[in-house]
Amino acid sequence: MTKGRIASLLFVALFGLSTVAAAQDAAKDYPNKPIRVIVPFAPGGATDIAMRMVQQGMSKVLGQQIVIDNRGGAAGNIGMEVAARATPDGYTLLFANVGTTAINPSFYKDLAVTPERDLIPVSIASETAGILVASTKFPPNSVKEMIDYVKARPGQINYGAAGISTLNALEMEQFRRTAGLDMLQVPYKGGAGPALNDLVAGHVDVMFVTFSSAYGHVRGGNLKALAVTTRDRLPQLPNVATMVEQGFPDNVSSSWQGLFAVAGTPQPIVAKLHAAVVEAMKDPHTRTLMSDAGMLASSSASPADFKAFLAAETAKWQRVVKETGAKLE
Repeated sequence: MTKGRIASLLFVALFGLSTVAAAQDAAKDYPNKPIRVIVPFAPGGATDIAMRMVQQGMSKVLGQQIVIDNRGGAAGNIGMEVAARATPDGYTLLFANVGTTAINPSFYKDLAVTPERDLIPVSIASETAGILVASTKFPPNSVKEMIDYVKARPGQINYGAAGISTLNALEMEQFRRTAGLDMLQVPYKGGAGPALNDLVAGHVDVMFVTFSSAYGHVRGGNLKALAVTTRDRLPQLPNVATMVEQGFPDNVSSSWQGLFAVAGTPQPIVAKLHAAVVEAMKDPHTRTLMSDAGMLASSSASPADFKAFLAAETAKWQRVVKETGAKLE
């Protein structure tokens, strides 16, 4: 080996050591100013609500203010791109959901951001069950009754879809394909709110939606719950059977939200953020707030665990999109 080659290898080794040292130094002082968390949806939605519950606990653990920056639009893609293009120093983060990071890549082929390349999964933070709800004017009271009713009226029964690329819309497409149901889709923009309002009014017959969005209506008698998408029954609705119990083992899903850092963020900072989420989710007050909102406080065992989970979710919904033929209009 030549002296030049030896010198070159020595430089690379020293540079690597200095880079690691710099990252460790940055983590020791982190955070020393407020942290901005981009939520890629408008205020009031499930992801925004979850982040506001995580906000207080993380701020307490890290000793700095957590500032929420709502950047809605394009099914979460706008906010995700803003976050992915930020400086990778741990002071700009993304709080996104299954739709934004695991489903959108299957629909938006020209997506400027590739979540697995441009973001670092830090930890899942909350999970929300899905629920199949119907108008009180809709006669069926179970999944079996619904299937029989719809099959007797092909093309006459409608369902609400708050964006075809959303988890809830894909849950319905998967269910319809498996059950062989011919139904009319009523598309909505602006999230589940407008669709739920029409469902309560009886203008829409049925739809899948996040439990936290519909629970108040179900509890108040304004909507009927036909099934939940969790593997086990929900304690809030112990008399409502799961999709699994009603013969649909593949219809198990949840709308999850999690924290992401920008690709290139030093590993020690990512580790500190992960520890902050884990600690925040242990807080009894936060867990109670989430439970009351129909959410489950959660956390990943490690950033690597969340990364593997994201990969599995992406593959799962990619398969559902392909099998159902769902596509953006």
